[in-house]
Amino acid sequence: MKTVEETPSDTNAAKPLQALSGLTFPELEKFVVEMGLPKFRAKQIHSWIYAKYAETFDEMSDLSFELREKLKSVAKIPLLEIAHLQVSRDGTRKYLFKLPDGKIVESVLMVFQDRDSLSACVSSQVGCAVGCTFCATGYLGFKRNLTSQEIIDQVMCIQRESGKRISNVVYMGQGEPLLNVENVIESIYTMNESVGIGARHLTVSTSGVVPGIKRLAQENLPVTLALSLHAPDTQTREEIVPITTKWPISELMDALHDYYDATNRRITIEYVLLAGVTDFPEQAKALADMLKDLHCNINLIPFNPVENLEGVVQYQRPSRDAQNKFKLIAERSGKTVTIRLERGTDIDAACGQLHNVFAKTQE
Repeated sequence: MKTVEETPSDTNAAKPLQALSGLTFPELEKFVVEMGLPKFRAKQIHSWIYAKYAETFDEMSDLSFELREKLKSVAKIPLLEIAHLQVSRDGTRKYLFKLPDGKIVESVLMVFQDRDSLSACVSSQVGCAVGCTFCATGYLGFKRNLTSQEIIDQVMCIQRESGKRISNVVYMGQGEPLLNVENVIESIYTMNESVGIGARHLTVSTSGVVPGIKRLAQENLPVTLALSLHAPDTQTREEIVPITTKWPISELMDALHDYYDATNRRITIEYVLLAGVTDFPEQAKALADMLKDLHCNINLIPFNPVENLEGVVQYQRPSRDAQNKFKLIAERSGKTVTIRLERGTDIDAACGQLHNVFAKTQE
């Protein structure tokens, strides 16, 4: 005679399968209790998903065959599907993930030859409402926020597909994380507690959403905040980062100082170098003056040209000489200034770029 635990149930056959990857441990406990299973089953399932990257219940060898069949009837492991994958010559892997509603988001696995650690760049929204003029994601417009589970399962899908453990996660994919701040905060806790990535290895990027910066500071999490500044003067920043009209640079700088005071975490300043727009020596000097009193590092990003929806490349990449000259002047701030090591330039690497290309092929 079979136990209640082992008896397959047909009562939920018509319901959509519950995706388990990306759920917190308490959510998994709730799931197994609702199935009439003992709570310890949640610990087993949690371990198979987050420690062993299981993709199917058949891999869960310490569960009985009958229990695995019962789980198959009501649940699945991945929430997301891989719609497309590109692999760069340098090992970078760029994913398009299909969400349960059919929408598409991007994630990237970055591999570095000089280090063992792997970094994943994840999306927080479908599209983006900020509309930075140089960003391919901005051309998509805003569709919706991602749930915490959808954010987490990007990392888990990458680990399952690549077979590699991710040690760092950056919220720098599609979307503005701090316009989806509650789901981002929830995902940070799950990333730490279930995926096993320490908060100090997590970076949240923002284009300057002041209320979101303040909200993140309230949690006092030891994550790194990265600001996409991109211009030191109001006129230029308003032109390329339109939300500057809502949260001026002066208000933004105050929020960054408050964030450091609350968390004692050094901030990363991201600055995209657009030829003839943001790469002038006087802008480098203004940037150095602006940041001299802020606890921060400066990351210069040579622009990766992308086409807008009309197929036009609006901005160009500065020369190597212009990049190095800007770096030398910016270093007068006394800060560490780096030029970002580029990954995946041969595979539609810019945020939103692969999404746009893929969407065109589906038309």
